[in-house]
Amino acid sequence: MRSYALIWILLTSCLFTLNANAQTVARERPDEWNKLMYGGRFAATPVVLNTAGVSRLSVKGKNTDCIQPYVKNPRYWQYNGKPVMLLGGSKTDHIFLLDDLKTHLDEIQAVGANYVRNTMSQREGKNLKPHKLLPDGKFDLDQWNQEYWNRFQNMLTWTSERKIIVQIEVWDRFDYSTLNWEVSPWNPGNNVNYTYEQTGFASQYPQHSARDLQPFFHSIKGMARYSKKLDVIRMHQEAFVAKMLSYSLDYGHVLYCMDNETSTSAEWGQYWIQFIKAKAAEKGVAVCTTDMFDDAFRAKKAEHTPIIFNDTEHYMFADISQVNSRSYNETHWERLQWLLRQINTHPRPSNHTKIYGSGYKSFGTGGPEDGVERFWRNILGGSASARFHRPDSGNGLNDLAKGSIKAARILESLIKFWDIKPQMGLLSDRESNEAYLAAKPGERYALYFTNGGSIGLDLSGVTGSFDVTWISVSMGVRTRTSAAGGYRLMKKTIQSGGVITLSAPYKGGWVAAIVKK
Repeated sequence: MRSYALIWILLTSCLFTLNANAQTVARERPDEWNKLMYGGRFAATPVVLNTAGVSRLSVKGKNTDCIQPYVKNPRYWQYNGKPVMLLGGSKTDHIFLLDDLKTHLDEIQAVGANYVRNTMSQREGKNLKPHKLLPDGKFDLDQWNQEYWNRFQNMLTWTSERKIIVQIEVWDRFDYSTLNWEVSPWNPGNNVNYTYEQTGFASQYPQHSARDLQPFFHSIKGMARYSKKLDVIRMHQEAFVAKMLSYSLDYGHVLYCMDNETSTSAEWGQYWIQFIKAKAAEKGVAVCTTDMFDDAFRAKKAEHTPIIFNDTEHYMFADISQVNSRSYNETHWERLQWLLRQINTHPRPSNHTKIYGSGYKSFGTGGPEDGVERFWRNILGGSASARFHRPDSGNGLNDLAKGSIKAARILESLIKFWDIKPQMGLLSDRESNEAYLAAKPGERYALYFTNGGSIGLDLSGVTGSFDVTWISVSMGVRTRTSAAGGYRLMKKTIQSGGVITLSAPYKGGWVAAIVKK
């Protein structure tokens, strides 16, 4: 019931009630906006988040256009009132900062992709930071770098025009440690707003960010490592998020994830979830929020990821991208299925904003073929989105990624993902990681071969005949010929009854759409 209550809230509250004057102040005169929001120059008094109305937004009408869980199957998304499968790949994560963004979005759209990841990056060159760079080479956190925000605005506009869904990650822990910290505007040595002594910050954080040693992520009262010195940091953090929202809340195609693979305690992300939901409620719009924890690949042994399973207030959808590292072949499928079973005790969409698979990195990316296999196991396994991670840890939008996305769209034209579920029990004579099946038994079957092969498909108790369409995963095209058949045309129709043997036409990845006539 909690899932359907969530959908009702989203259906009845996705309205855009904009205040043009406030927007102008927020974007063009941040000092005045600071006074409006905080009563002055970042006083130490923390903002009190009034979230009482977050779940009870006033209803001024009904608008189903914004991105939200699909009303008929909340494990998937709907946009513009229609169910949608989110597929993507791109050459970078902080896509809004690309110089050739429009061209890249056209390339993304051309292959059938409709989903991008957008980290609010803080790691680019000095001229692409969110805050203003002063003539003396230091940053003023009370002023904005309009170039950064203009690019953000353009990205939102251009993706909206192309019906490409944007998943924002507000914070990325890698932006605030090692070499990135040394050039960060938030480093006291690089700004005119506070000192090392005033904040407790160190000049360097050389260890991997997974160790969670950066106080930046402990600025919330009640956290175990909170210090009152961090109040000034939180005030600037709130100003940054408010600035982001002054643009993004104008759009209905944006999802909000608080962090990239965080290992920080959940209070951090939950604070920002409530902050964003409160701002959205003030504006009369609904948003979908979540956080991404770094240990999803551990599945049953994970410490942080299970937090999302029963908390639908904060984690309105799941992002379990980290299951796509360190997990290979059948193990990846088993861990994915375990995670989805836990999440779907309260049905919500489960996203993969990054699918590793390139570079053979030590943290378990594997190679390009592993990325392709993970993509297909995710979409046949019951996930709501699948996006190839950027190079060199993923396929990005290379030819393999394009082939898979095009193949998935051909499959979708024949079988809707939200109408099928994993049905591995219908397969026989199957080797480990050879093939995967999702189906609505008796009507339609989506069968994926990782690298050629042959299996038995149980059609016992089923009547009638079925059309079979073979789709090349590497090329994203249909084929009618097969190596086993002497490169001649294959039969397009099979008869039901008993166990039917199905063989991939050639080596490599293949997917078959088997649809009752």
